[in-house]
Amino acid sequence: RQGAGAAAATINRELSVLKRAFNLALQAEKITTKPYIPMLPEQNVRTGFFEYEEFTRLRDALPNFLQPVITFGYYTGWRISEVLNLQWRQVDLDAAEVRLDPGSTKSGEGRVIYLDGELLDAMKEQRAWVADLQRDWGEIVPWVFVNPETGEQVRDIRSRWNKACQHVGLTGRLFHDLRRTAVRNMVRAGVPEVVAMQISG
Repeated sequence: RQGAGAAAATINRELSVLKRAFNLALQAEKITTKPYIPMLPEQNVRTGFFEYEEFTRLRDALPNFLQPVITFGYYTGWRISEVLNLQWRQVDLDAAEVRLDPGSTKSGEGRVIYLDGELLDAMKEQRAWVADLQRDWGEIVPWVFVNPETGEQVRDIRSRWNKACQHVGLTGRLFHDLRRTAVRNMVRAGVPEVVAMQISG
């Protein structure tokens, strides 16, 4: 695989599947022993963080309908799939909270976050904007983050994200960097790390 140009991380993911297969075979008593499968060292650990000024520069370089997506990621540390799949039934602006349903997260556990400051303001503006879209279209829009060009849920931001990153001199940054940033910022604000990790999932 290395000779074919596969990265160490790719090979390790493939080896993990092989290891799992041997474990299942062992549990099913199809085999009596399993081989030792060493993993390759990986040098691709990502350590990117966004400072607030970088976050605002990137946010402002994105189309208006994507700016609240980035704001939500910056403050909560949620995965991009969790952010984009968010529906209004999960948002209670009166109580200033957002809920992720059990089974909809990577861990399978539900989560609740409380909104305040810039994030609460962004969600209120998003609610008003989507309400205007509903009136114009004459139909209910269940999704929090909607593409006004298609009328559909925002499903992928990579192209616009990469273009905006390049435009503001942040080439190579990932949405995942917002997860690390959110946890770091919460810990700096005095939130226990275990709680910050639970909030971000």
